[in-house]
Amino acid sequence: MIPALFVFGYLAIVIYIGVFAFRRAGGEHPAEDFFLAGRALGPLVFLLSLFGTNMTAFAILGSSGHAFANGIVTFGLMASSSALIIPLGLYLFGTRVWSLGKRLGFITPVQMFRDRWECGHIGTVIFVVQASLLVPYIIIGVMGGGTALFAISGGLVPYWTGGALVAMVVMTYVFFGGMRGTAWVNAFQTSLFLLFGAVALIVIGKGMGGFTSAIGEMQSNPSLSPLLTRERISPLFFFSYTFIPLSSLTFPHITIFWLTARRMTQFKKTIIFYPICILAIWLPATFLGVVANRASDVPAIRAKLEARQTLTMQSAELSPGQRAELRAKSAGDDVLLRLLEAYAPIWLAGLLGAGIMAAVMASDSQILALSTMFSEDIFTFYEGKERFGESAQVITGRIFVIVLTVIAYIIALKFPQPIFDLAVQYAFSGFSALSPLLVAALFWKRSTKWGALASTLWTAASVFAVAIFQASVTAPGAVLTLGGIEALARTPGGTAVFGFMPVVPMTIVSALLMIIVSLVTAPPKNETIDRYFAK
Repeated sequence: MIPALFVFGYLAIVIYIGVFAFRRAGGEHPAEDFFLAGRALGPLVFLLSLFGTNMTAFAILGSSGHAFANGIVTFGLMASSSALIIPLGLYLFGTRVWSLGKRLGFITPVQMFRDRWECGHIGTVIFVVQASLLVPYIIIGVMGGGTALFAISGGLVPYWTGGALVAMVVMTYVFFGGMRGTAWVNAFQTSLFLLFGAVALIVIGKGMGGFTSAIGEMQSNPSLSPLLTRERISPLFFFSYTFIPLSSLTFPHITIFWLTARRMTQFKKTIIFYPICILAIWLPATFLGVVANRASDVPAIRAKLEARQTLTMQSAELSPGQRAELRAKSAGDDVLLRLLEAYAPIWLAGLLGAGIMAAVMASDSQILALSTMFSEDIFTFYEGKERFGESAQVITGRIFVIVLTVIAYIIALKFPQPIFDLAVQYAFSGFSALSPLLVAALFWKRSTKWGALASTLWTAASVFAVAIFQASVTAPGAVLTLGGIEALARTPGGTAVFGFMPVVPMTIVSALLMIIVSLVTAPPKNETIDRYFAK
């Protein structure tokens, strides 16, 4: 329990930060202060918090687990394209959203869409779809907390207890501190897990007897050498991942966070340092996930390797239930924690475990974003603020924080899945497919509310279809073939459409629907267009 005590101490610190932020709250507009920190975050907090908001359990536990199964190609899949696309998106979209928000006073992306396209209830549809797609991301945080505390404590803290504890802590400081508390906690957390990577590399490398010998042994082992190449991932799947970072530009919590900057100049430093921060997090996490395959002397990792071998060699002979059980046993979401447990001193494992927990708990921004959206896009839009006042709006947002956290915890407990797959297949793919909404709203005068509705409904339907397909088809193999080409297939990594991940056709069709439907429907009034495209 010694490493777990370090984590408990860390959790106490972040609760204090949230309560301290609550004491600093005030001003003439309590809603804007709670949901946007008064649009006054400084440059350092803005950079660290924005980066930390994107780096959840997916970046630490999910990436190392995916690298454990697929190899070093994991870094190329996500980190390389993200390091280019996200800073470019901050420059093109973030600055424009900030400027419009400052001038027009909106707080959520749905508010901007409603005003830009002169739509009311269509905005509600967009809210429902965005909220539904954000829930898997929140579930990831709960799952990561349960996984981390279970591994750090050596099994003394059960998965359900760890998940509940993390959910309660996040709910507490979001409930009290709002955006200011969330941003301060994220800045503190980001500082911790940026330090984690380098320290973990040094400590684990020394404990394993040096990475040179570990990599050499993997190269000489035919079953492990493919993990040091791109062999486990097809070229079309690799290309598909260039679409995934688009989600980081359309996540509601990211769009909302852009509005918290005090000045537009704060985007400059963020654009410069964002790729460096990605390198500092993703490279150690993916590399350690790969070399964990060499750590067969660690009992927990050896059990995963044996389960993977059984799944590979006897897949055709296994029932769907047996395959699911072996997949769960071979999942690598906790390999980083197992390496720390085996090769780091107890006290250092505790400190580094707190660093991992910092990344795991970054789902706080998603919870606050959904609370903000519900408060602004539902409660306020349907005249709740006019009837009950601005204080009631903040109370409603806080109640929604509690309800949402409870729902996420229950789902994480009942339907656990690999963190990486859950994020990519649902949350990331869905929001990537919604990216035409943001592009059209900001840069295309001719776009209409009906084009936005068509794109939104297509995204919801396609994500639902992928979920149904993956639930009903569990065995890898082609399901539909056209002209000798696999049109639809189930792969170990999810669903493939003509060899691509679903995110590719989802995003392309979404963009085409936005264009075609907008061209055949009436545009907004000239006065509205002039507000958004004035020179």
